[in-house]
Amino acid sequence: MKKLLLVFSLFFAIPASAAEITSKITDSVQLTVQGTAVQSTRVGASYSISGSNVQFSALGLGNNSFGLGANGAYGDTTPSLTNAGQAFTFSESYTAADAIVTSQSAANGTIAAPNLYGNSTTQLGGSAGSLAGTLSNTSVPTVTAGGPGTTATGQRTIELSVFK
Repeated sequence: MKKLLLVFSLFFAIPASAAEITSKITDSVQLTVQGTAVQSTRVGASYSISGSNVQFSALGLGNNSFGLGANGAYGDTTPSLTNAGQAFTFSESYTAADAIVTSQSAANGTIAAPNLYGNSTTQLGGSAGSLAGTLSNTSVPTVTAGGPGTTATGQRTIELSVFK
C-alpha cells in the first residue's frame, strides 16, 4: 500500500507553499482646462434661376462662374415673357462666396482675431479658478472644483491578488 501511495504522489504532487498574496494601491488625480477653439468652414458661391414662360437675354452670372459681374458685383438678370398675357413663374437666388483667407496669425497659443467663414463655431477656453487636486499616502485623492470649462478626476484603485 505504501508503494502505491508513493507512486500516486509522484503524479499528483502537492506544492509545499501555494499561498502568494499581493496587494497594490494606486492613486491618481487628473486636472483639465478646456482650450479655446475655432472651427470655420468656407461657404462657396451659388447661383440659381428657374421659371416657366420666361426667357432670359442676360443672366446674373456676369463674366464668370462665381456669380459676380465684371466689376465684382452681382450681375443683372434680364427676364422677358415667352408668351405675353399668360401666367409665369420666376425665381432667382444668389449666395456670395466667403473671401479666401491664406494666412492666420497667432501669438502665445492664442488667435487674437480668427478668420471666420460663413459656417463657424467658436469655443471659449476654460478658467482654472481654484482647480486643484492632492494625493496623500494616508487617504484617498481629493479634488477641488475649478472655473467653467474644467474637469477634475480623483481615483484610487485597490488590487488584491491571491495565488497569482
